[in-house]
Amino acid sequence: MRKAVCPGSFDPVTNGHLDVFARAAYLADEVIVAVLVNRTKQSLFTVEERIEMLREVTSSFGNISVDSFDGLLVDYCQNNGVTAIVKGLRAVSDFDYELQMAQMNYRLSRVETLFIATNPEYGYLSSSLIKEVARFGGDVKGSVPDSVLRRLDAKFS
Repeated sequence: MRKAVCPGSFDPVTNGHLDVFARAAYLADEVIVAVLVNRTKQSLFTVEERIEMLREVTSSFGNISVDSFDGLLVDYCQNNGVTAIVKGLRAVSDFDYELQMAQMNYRLSRVETLFIATNPEYGYLSSSLIKEVARFGGDVKGSVPDSVLRRLDAKFS
């Protein structure tokens, strides 16, 4: 069984993330969406809230589960039988950073990284941009799942 991981902070999850998850789920037998626990980063949503949102929006997929990790992603992969890391790429600037990470991850553990080009419909989306627009009352409907939109509205109302 081929197991892949889609790692990230997902603060919050966007429709662009969901597109990558769906495409990864088509390619792998099992996909783990893994929320990075980053104690140095100030997040809008707690890790528990992000896991809950991710479980809600991926519940229709039979082969996607949600988990969290801290430390090195390659350690998580080795401990969970993950053979591939799946990352979405929005732009060339993403590739420059992600290529270095992929090469280091391969060097450390021989885990492969697969890049999925983001659907152009979502190429501009980032969690940071969503939070910024929502914070100032901008309309992010259609950029995040409806359940996430409700949580954003509650955070900023």
